[in-house]
Amino acid sequence: MIKVLKIFLLFLLALFNAILLLFGIYLIQNAYYEIGIVLLSALILIDFFILNPKAYPYRYTIPALIFLFLLVLYPIYFTIKTAFTNFGTGHIFTKEETIERLLYDPNYTYILEEKPIKFKIFSVFKDSQPQDDFLIIFEIDKKYYVAGIPHPSKQRGREVLLREGKLVRIEDKNFKLNGRSFEVSPYPFILSNIDLISTSDKVYKSVYMLEDPELEKNFSFFTLIIQKYLIQTEYIEPETGKILGVKVDSDGRWKFFFIDRLYRLSYEDIRENGKIKTKLVIVNTKTKKPIIEEKGSFFDQDEKGNRIFLVGYTAFIGFENFSRILTDEQISGPFLRVFLWTVLWSLFTVLFSFSLGLSLALILNNRKLKFRNIYRTLLIIPWAIPYFISVLTWRNGIFNETYGILNKIILPFLGIEPIKWFNDPFWAKVICLTVNTWLTFPYMMTVSLGALQGIPDELYEVAAIDGAGKWNRFWYITFPLLLTVVAPLLISSFAYTFNNFTLIYLLTAGGPPMVGATTPAGHTDILISYVYKLAFEGRGQEFGFASSIAILIFFLVAGISLINFKLSGAFEEIRGEQ
Repeated sequence: MIKVLKIFLLFLLALFNAILLLFGIYLIQNAYYEIGIVLLSALILIDFFILNPKAYPYRYTIPALIFLFLLVLYPIYFTIKTAFTNFGTGHIFTKEETIERLLYDPNYTYILEEKPIKFKIFSVFKDSQPQDDFLIIFEIDKKYYVAGIPHPSKQRGREVLLREGKLVRIEDKNFKLNGRSFEVSPYPFILSNIDLISTSDKVYKSVYMLEDPELEKNFSFFTLIIQKYLIQTEYIEPETGKILGVKVDSDGRWKFFFIDRLYRLSYEDIRENGKIKTKLVIVNTKTKKPIIEEKGSFFDQDEKGNRIFLVGYTAFIGFENFSRILTDEQISGPFLRVFLWTVLWSLFTVLFSFSLGLSLALILNNRKLKFRNIYRTLLIIPWAIPYFISVLTWRNGIFNETYGILNKIILPFLGIEPIKWFNDPFWAKVICLTVNTWLTFPYMMTVSLGALQGIPDELYEVAAIDGAGKWNRFWYITFPLLLTVVAPLLISSFAYTFNNFTLIYLLTAGGPPMVGATTPAGHTDILISYVYKLAFEGRGQEFGFASSIAILIFFLVAGISLINFKLSGAFEEIRGEQ
């Protein structure tokens, strides 16, 4: 029984290895090198822990190891890597994918002849509804050609970049297409009077033609097959080799035209370091000029020589994202203001919440206070209520400029004009500090209360005998001993507040916006919300720039925390420095 169980477990391990190995290879083949290597590295370590008897204790770390690789190490690596690239809107794809799109994307084609080609579409019907199984007959120079469903000829993953189909000339009542025999009815014919195309097991009925009012009502079906098949399709005319494709005409309707690709690969002789080299370039087929490649972008040129951005790809740009923060005034100005507000927001939040929490803790620490357990329970409520509920209650119930309790009831009662809480930068910052103080003071109160109860009563008795008053006892006994315990927690609270995205996003969304900034910066944005806007909001997504700021945030928080640790003397006793 034990042998059978071992064999079964080894089979499961082999199956697990096969699945992860194939998945890792698939990721590497599709240019996801980093995550593929991380996955295969984790697989090797897991096998080592399971199969090596000496590594038996490490088996229990396998789940943590997997999460460490996937959720910690890989995101750190990816953030650092992205910070040195132009990854973002317009620069999402790799260079190879971008070149493929320039060469095969139907958007990069143009009409050769303005005269549209007459065509008629036939489809198999089921329950009186046309199906995707269709044929198209074209009339070109009084000759008739038929084409079927185009087949993908160029694709990346599941995305089809290009479909191709052949045109077969109809010279008789019967013709062959893709190895199958078809019959046209009636015969002889002109394009407008063809009713049926039949084969041994199917009948194709006329479904759409521009010049036929009866058939134009099926325009929705024509639009459907355009979106599903024809928009990426090129039909090759057999006699001349011309490309037939669908385009929008000047009247706004989809029609077939002879088209050509705007860009093709070509070889060009260039001089490099005094030597002539042959280089593969992309050439505009209309102007015969090579397009320009620069800093992860491809540019075309108009008649006047002005550059026209075509498409970009993800490229390494060094420290350019970091230098933008210092050299671009429209970025550095908002960034410095956001950074300054982030520091002030963190300092004042910790100061206000600690001051309020400590004050309440001193009151609740008085053993003579009646019902102090009830007071303590009530004061913890803001901490117990879910964060987003509290923030939205303050935003919509208290500070709303139209129906909030302050502007609608309290301020008019006091004879004060309503305040624009969310549109005035000063008041927007005030409400951010107010709400965050409300949400964090119970934590500070609880921590301070625990620390106060750890201070021996004998110290106060000795101080009282020496004639020290309450104020001196607080400053020379309570506060120093309290700070020894609380200082590390204050520094961690500062770091947490520094990156407290949730409150800013839910309360003010970073607003009001800064005037004149080229990036989506607001007066109450902190660095982390600013990074979020750069990455996911605004005119474009700048993942590379956002990643560079994320790295700066890490060093800023780490640097400020280290300075605070040094100045406060936190952990010195642990390190044996006292």
